[in-house]
Amino acid sequence: MRCDATRLAFFSPTGTTRRIVDNIGLGLGFAVAERLDLTRPECLAAAHASRETVTVLGAPVYAGRLPAEAVRRLKRLHGAGGPAVLVVAYGNRAYEDALLELCDLARELGFTPVAGGAFVGEHSYSAPETPIAPGRPDARDVRAAREFGRVVAAKLERLADLETAAPLRVPGSLPYREAGLSADPGPITVAALCQACGQCVTACPVAAVRLEADGPVTDAARCIRCCACVKGCPEGARLFDHPGLLAVAKRLAATCRERREPETFL
Repeated sequence: MRCDATRLAFFSPTGTTRRIVDNIGLGLGFAVAERLDLTRPECLAAAHASRETVTVLGAPVYAGRLPAEAVRRLKRLHGAGGPAVLVVAYGNRAYEDALLELCDLARELGFTPVAGGAFVGEHSYSAPETPIAPGRPDARDVRAAREFGRVVAAKLERLADLETAAPLRVPGSLPYREAGLSADPGPITVAALCQACGQCVTACPVAAVRLEADGPVTDAARCIRCCACVKGCPEGARLFDHPGLLAVAKRLAATCRERREPETFL
């Protein structure tokens, strides 16, 4: 089938999903017609694809599911029957139902899923004292993402049309596992380190951080625990100090040390 362009659409608070999606796009080899960073709150416009455009849809995995905020923003897209490549990024533990959820969502939005992949990115809770897939996606992951893009492009070239393609099958179970945020409060600010630069405010994808006279304040009810403000603080002044969350990070650092490799489905 004829494809002449790529559209990249992703929700990526800490940048790991974005890197994977960008490199799959490079592997596909088509001109990038549009790059939709759905992480930003201001990215509100609906977007329509065409049947000649390959859309790469990317989202992180939170506890085996897609983040609810990512789903809300992805729903601004319309597929027009065009092909979609589905990508989830998880923190080296498990992606469980997330890729299936993204596949079902893509079909709901009018896309025709032709390929899917689960790639590893540094876990949001990773820190120097609790490393969980630190530095990933790394050079090996980047090569795998580009090769995946090349394989998908070759598949599309072989297809006479999307109607003749076998339905994409990816791992996951129905009903999806229960989703939801923990009751842990959001990150705090260490006043002695904070320079009131406002980068945490800019980094937050849900506008849960505001800068006040005494420094940044987090609206815990809006916070999605993505850690974008923690990883984006140049002074290391943002951190989680809740015992429950710290215990989770410590457990994951101990049990998720073995390197997991990307899994792809055609």
